[in-house]
Amino acid sequence: MSDLLGRITINPKQCGGRPCIRGMRIRVSDVLDLFAAGLSAEQILEEMPDLEADDLKAALVYASRKLNHPVLVA
Repeated sequence: MSDLLGRITINPKQCGGRPCIRGMRIRVSDVLDLFAAGLSAEQILEEMPDLEADDLKAALVYASRKLNHPVLVA
């Protein structure tokens, strides 16, 4: 899984510091939006030929990790 997360880059000078795929201007949120719109992985790869299948997996793993954080109750 950590190999996949290495595909996610964050650069404050690119896309407002939002997480992107391999330094490209394709944000993790762009990939997630396409999945949410009902596109399959194959369709996303057709729409965005610079992406690889592992990039899509990396976006999902990244989102999952960001959502699955401990919540501290005061």
